[in-house]
Amino acid sequence: MKIFNTLTRSKEELKTIEEGKVKIYACGPTVYNFIHIGNARPLCVFDVLRRFLEYIGYDVRFVQNFTDIDDKIIKRANEEGLTYKEVSEKYIEEFWKDVKGMNVREATVHPKATENIDEIIDIVSTLIDKGYAYAVDGDVYFSPSKFKEYGKLSHQPLEDLEAGARIMVGEVKREPMDFALWKSAKPGEPYWDSPWGHGRPGWHIECSAMVRRYLGKTIDIHCGGQDLIFPHHENEIAQSECCNGVPFAHYWMHNGYINVDNVKMSKSLGNFFTVRDVAEKYGYEPIRFLMISSHYRSPINYSTDIIEQCKASLVRLYNCRDGLDFALENAEDGAVSDELLAMFDKRRQQFIDAMSDDLNTADAISALFELVRDINSNVIAANANKGSVEEAIKVFDELAGVLGLVYNRKKESLDDEIEALIEQRTQARKDRNWAEADRIRDELKAKGIVLEDTAQGVKWHRE
Repeated sequence: MKIFNTLTRSKEELKTIEEGKVKIYACGPTVYNFIHIGNARPLCVFDVLRRFLEYIGYDVRFVQNFTDIDDKIIKRANEEGLTYKEVSEKYIEEFWKDVKGMNVREATVHPKATENIDEIIDIVSTLIDKGYAYAVDGDVYFSPSKFKEYGKLSHQPLEDLEAGARIMVGEVKREPMDFALWKSAKPGEPYWDSPWGHGRPGWHIECSAMVRRYLGKTIDIHCGGQDLIFPHHENEIAQSECCNGVPFAHYWMHNGYINVDNVKMSKSLGNFFTVRDVAEKYGYEPIRFLMISSHYRSPINYSTDIIEQCKASLVRLYNCRDGLDFALENAEDGAVSDELLAMFDKRRQQFIDAMSDDLNTADAISALFELVRDINSNVIAANANKGSVEEAIKVFDELAGVLGLVYNRKKESLDDEIEALIEQRTQARKDRNWAEADRIRDELKAKGIVLEDTAQGVKWHRE
């Protein structure tokens, strides 16, 4: 598999530290509010990355954190009259509702920053001892100027980065680019004991600590949104490599931004949508489909028209999969032909080739829809035998499963009255009583039941 590595700005063959295993860290949310559709993109994209790596045979250890102590969490706690812990736990619970709705699998580990204070203090102490960090008035700062490779991820030299930096009022750091590893506690704020007094960790150091504890000093892939390249990921690299003396991550993957009606999503512009808001109108699965419908490094656009198109695309997938179930119930015994096997293998390989080329989900989805076209023509419409239908189901479920799509299938049943009407219509058609058959069809449609006459018999679905 080839991955575009932000660190080298080139596609590279994936070579893991340990053969057959992949260690991945993905930056998770700061839990002070509902997740928004911008958060949904890395959640869905890197869930697909994990699924595909497992599909092609890797043992994946996937870690995604919760930042559960932060200025925004403290502010929300004060506004709502809650503790920081009550706020973070509340929004972690809401996070799970949205994530499960989008069919994003749980990570191997979901660590919290506050569960790793000892690890954080240990790293900060090491950085001070090595001369990369300094303590002043209960705060601890890291000095990027001491790390010669600072800027290697964002591909900006330190002097360019310094040009836009400044020391804010109340800060006691030595240079504008220095960033906080540990913050002294203000009155009324939550705190932990440390060698530098009561305080709490800075944002960047949390991820370095959780990576080292749960994955080791060097990992294979670090993931996140494009907005995290600088300063968050740049700072992670600096503090981790200065502390541990080894490379931090071999591959860096960053997803593109989300625009709303072709304008970058921003709270200040009022074009900001939570996943919950969108799901209440359109359901969760169209959100997932949208997030993976374009190449992950490209920007994507959210609009009412586009989410409706995603819904329509999903209907095509569900209709095909439901059609296969119906075909299986009515199929005659028989083995799949070599021609159909070759067709299925072609689509499977097309899918794998797309996903192996820097996780090209757009082309992978195209391969899935070409499979749907093949199935509709050569299996469902052709009254294929049982072995052919079973093989079609197998390959469809494989590819859709890697993408995490078509996960809301439910076996619906009809009440006795509806079943009786369908039987009456079937008999009317046998008797060539077309007027009665049409009348019953219209009656069923008024009840929300749509019929489709096929060579295998009548199919139905709810409107």
